[in-house]
Amino acid sequence: MTISDGPATRRRHILRLVLFAAFLLGLFYLVAVTGVVDVDHVRSTVAATGPVAPLAYVVISALLGAVFVPGPILAAASGVLFGPVLGTFVTLGATVGTAVVTSLLGRRAGRDSARALLGDERATRLDDLIARRGLWAVVGQRFVPGISDALASYAFGAFGVPLWQMAVGAFIGSVPRAFVYTALGASISDLNSPLTYVAIAVWCATGVVGAFAAHRGVRSWRRRARRDDSEPAPETDST
Repeated sequence: MTISDGPATRRRHILRLVLFAAFLLGLFYLVAVTGVVDVDHVRSTVAATGPVAPLAYVVISALLGAVFVPGPILAAASGVLFGPVLGTFVTLGATVGTAVVTSLLGRRAGRDSARALLGDERATRLDDLIARRGLWAVVGQRFVPGISDALASYAFGAFGVPLWQMAVGAFIGSVPRAFVYTALGASISDLNSPLTYVAIAVWCATGVVGAFAAHRGVRSWRRRARRDDSEPAPETDST
């Protein structure tokens, strides 16, 4: 179904995307801003599961991340429960799980409408771009500060980024921050420990790399947009 199907179809697709975006923003406000989820209670519940606690926390944390419980809080809780080493792997497992869940939901809710509004030609160009750079777009987003990973993953899913790119990109791009927040949680009782300073140093380096990557990405997008605008429209044969 394409944009050429008529104004009524176009309005339906726009309404669908608007409702999906409104739902996500409402969920983000409810969970991330008002804090309706008690992470301390979640942590105590997971600790009571005994030997399977790491796996239980991966699943629970992945689902909580998908409903916008802040990742740093979940990662810090992982550090408190499992220490800096095991906790980092648990955090990464949960991060990949959140990326997969949100991408699937985003694809289910918004991909058809997004492609219909873009039109066949632009949708095909977007697919080609995703095939070439989708993985590194996911990796780069994880380095940019101030962007909700879950919200970005919903958007990536709506634009059709494949699940394997979401999973691999989320893993690669989340390694620094997973270590930072998990290590800070593990050293919460002794903030003067060497682990704390290492975590802070990694956090600063990640922020610098993220800011540089965002700046470079914006410049590249502007150059590509200007190049596309300057290209002459294809001539049509009037015969």
